[in-house]
Amino acid sequence: MRIYTAHTRPDRAPRLVREGFSLGAFLFGPIWLLAHRAWLAAVLDIAAIVVLLALGRALPGSAIPAVLMLGLAALTGWNGRDLCRWSLSRRGFTTSYVIAARNADAAFARLLTRDPALIPQAAGR
Repeated sequence: MRIYTAHTRPDRAPRLVREGFSLGAFLFGPIWLLAHRAWLAAVLDIAAIVVLLALGRALPGSAIPAVLMLGLAALTGWNGRDLCRWSLSRRGFTTSYVIAARNADAAFARLLTRDPALIPQAAGR
């Protein structure tokens, strides 16, 4: 079973965000954040990458920038979904439910079963 958080807003379809590590966020960092509409987090991630690349130019032959870059990727992988939740809350969504289900479709079905008032909003999904 996977754990999802459901985020709702009166004028929008509900959004589900899965808990846990994101391999996509680990591998693709800011691109993954942009794809999930976490704009501010993506900009901050890009800024951190630029700083680490500048550090790499300042310390040629050192493994420190590469280790720090790997650490940044790991942080993005572990916190990517939390950054998506933060971005949703900045856009006015509230965390309404925590749902356990096999996949996102089953979680969405459970959400609509639990709160049928969301069905009209979910039609625009």
